[in-house]
Amino acid sequence: MTRYPHPHWGRFPNVFFPSCRNIIEPVNVCKPQPPRLHIVGRRNAGKTSLVCDLVRNLAGRGLRVATIKHTHHHHEFDTPGKDSWKHREAGAVGVGILSPHMMAAFVPSDRMESSADGYDRLARMFCGSDLLLIEGDLHSEGLKLEVWRPELNEPPYAVTDTAIHAVISDVPPDVQQDVWPRSDVADLVDRILEIING
Repeated sequence: MTRYPHPHWGRFPNVFFPSCRNIIEPVNVCKPQPPRLHIVGRRNAGKTSLVCDLVRNLAGRGLRVATIKHTHHHHEFDTPGKDSWKHREAGAVGVGILSPHMMAAFVPSDRMESSADGYDRLARMFCGSDLLLIEGDLHSEGLKLEVWRPELNEPPYAVTDTAIHAVISDVPPDVQQDVWPRSDVADLVDRILEIING
């Protein structure tokens, strides 16, 4: 088992990589993991705008927020032709990029791996955060809030999905769940903090 000390990894003093196969499976990383909240909604419902508004408000309150964008599409996150991409094309099982101000890792995920496992792996990298906001992913377990607006001309998922905790909209739809006003971001954050803080 090899230890990889590095000055930029001050937040992860006990990170070990047991094997290349588990290249981003650090052991002894700080716990607990941050609470997770999914912002879900139909295409063009305003998920990204809401996530950004929530992050700004939470950060303004001194909270550390990390985000994950969930997608069902296959994307090449690296840039074809760049050195890191060439490393993977050559057969590297994972590639990291480290600069004085940012780090990133490109690691293939197992298609059989559940979304929950993927979130757990990423959450370990954000263990210094107070909250992990996920944009999207209607089908994973976890607290879900749906953003909706009538211009979509489709009902909110919450009409049939009782796992959604509340709908965020300035025009209340006909749903069983509570409806929180989209325009009052401070109130949304108050409600979210009340839930995650128990």
